[in-house]
Amino acid sequence: MAKPRIFISSTYYDLKHIRASLDNFIEALGFESILSEKGDIAYSPDQPLDHSCYREVSNVDIFVLIIGGRYGSEASSEEKKPSHDFFERYESITKKEYEEAVRNDIPSYILIETNVYAEFRTYLKNKAKKDINYAHVDSVNIFNFIEEIVAKKRNNPIKSFDKFSEIEYWLKEQWAGLFKDLLQRLSNQSQLTSLSSKVEELGEINNTLKTYLESLMTTLNPDTSNELIERESRRLEQKYILQLLQKNALSEFILRNFDMTEDHLIKIIKQITSFDEFIDELKNCVPNPEDNIDFESIVQQKSSAIQDLNQLRGILNLKLV
Repeated sequence: MAKPRIFISSTYYDLKHIRASLDNFIEALGFESILSEKGDIAYSPDQPLDHSCYREVSNVDIFVLIIGGRYGSEASSEEKKPSHDFFERYESITKKEYEEAVRNDIPSYILIETNVYAEFRTYLKNKAKKDINYAHVDSVNIFNFIEEIVAKKRNNPIKSFDKFSEIEYWLKEQWAGLFKDLLQRLSNQSQLTSLSSKVEELGEINNTLKTYLESLMTTLNPDTSNELIERESRRLEQKYILQLLQKNALSEFILRNFDMTEDHLIKIIKQITSFDEFIDELKNCVPNPEDNIDFESIVQQKSSAIQDLNQLRGILNLKLV
């Protein structure tokens, strides 16, 4: 049976105990944890090692990022150095893994050590100062990384932690909520499918009743029944056409900006034979040339306007322009 695959991303040595506990927690839930130290990642011999990590991230279901005091090794795209200055900017493998998860819109959960998160708030108030010694991080890039995460509009839930029990409780709550949301969506989809089926069934019943009534009227009152049936059919058809007109972007724009009824618009659509002729007819409907009617917005989007116009002509069983 397929299991949810969860990628654990972080630096290793400073967070190996948290990673091990998280691995046990995930496996106990019946999920599959993906950690580099377990050999879960298949490395390609013709690519840098970190590229295989990014590829693996793109194939998981959930991404868990742990941020501690170490920024980590530089990505293969960066210049290799024995060490980096505290304020030197570079991209780490962990950061690139997170960016890959974001790019693939994978549900992500961010865990940050409490001391690091507290120093991050201090950093925000002292960005321009380079004489501050931060006790809990080895690179300013950690703060820049957190700042990027916080700035995202969605898919960036953050939990600060001191001990693993806090992580365990939070992830249980988050994943239970995710499962609940999934069940709710499935239920809503099932209800929509059922509703669609019932609407279709009602449509068939309506057609059957229409046939019965027309047959009954023809039998009881043959002199006037045909005229009545034809008149009602025209009325229903006209109502259907008006409903379609209201859903068309071009007709909605015209009816909103011009002093024009649906019947008048239909008359114009039936008369014209080209898009330019249609624009001219609209201009003729403006009694005062100084009225602020935005014809340019129609002309500038000519291709989509022609498409909408042809949709309207199709509704009226007319040839396309």
